[in-house]
Amino acid sequence: TDPDAPPHRRMSQILVPADADGVEVVRPIPTMGHTGRGWTTHCEVRYTGVRVPVENVLGEPGDGFRIAQKRLGPGRIHHVMRWLGQMQRAFELMCTRALEREAFGGPLAEKQTVQNWIADSAAEIQACRLMTLDAAHKIDGGDEARVEVSVIKFYAARVLHDVIDRAVQVHGALGLTDGTPLARMYRDARGARIYDGPDEVHRMVVSRRILKAFAAGDGWSFT
Repeated sequence: TDPDAPPHRRMSQILVPADADGVEVVRPIPTMGHTGRGWTTHCEVRYTGVRVPVENVLGEPGDGFRIAQKRLGPGRIHHVMRWLGQMQRAFELMCTRALEREAFGGPLAEKQTVQNWIADSAAEIQACRLMTLDAAHKIDGGDEARVEVSVIKFYAARVLHDVIDRAVQVHGALGLTDGTPLARMYRDARGARIYDGPDEVHRMVVSRRILKAFAAGDGWSFT
């Protein structure tokens, strides 16, 4: 809204009613084969000569970036909380299938590779849980917890993929069908490494802040 302002003050957030003149929902955008429905739908929206009252600006003009950043920290934690539920579900399906399915003279649960997958998944899920609780605790105490939030965002996204991938592998061909929720979960998990900041950006944030602390002679504390 102000291209001549400093970079972080150039944007504003404006409330636009969906039924305002000139607002057109062009189409839902298919995402990895899923057209979306309800609140999960992503749509292409066209604005043609749309006008709204100035009081529809959220906060002050130029506050758009600040408002977005305030939402992103807690929003990313909410993503990870939801992913933890999916990890748990995939883990339960994997363990149940490992006990039920037999191959080469015994249940999959007796195969060392499958046992390793279960152990690794348990450790990684627990690590995600504790890191998420730590980040939330710091935010509750008034800290922005930018490093902690970025760490759980990229780490949990990877764990989400890996746990679901192992569960699919234990299910074999069944895991590729819609006979279990795993195929849908696997497809959706790929987006976790992109939305609300790609892994690469979060790794950059973490490393820059840690190195800045070391350069200042402060070192880095994990408490």
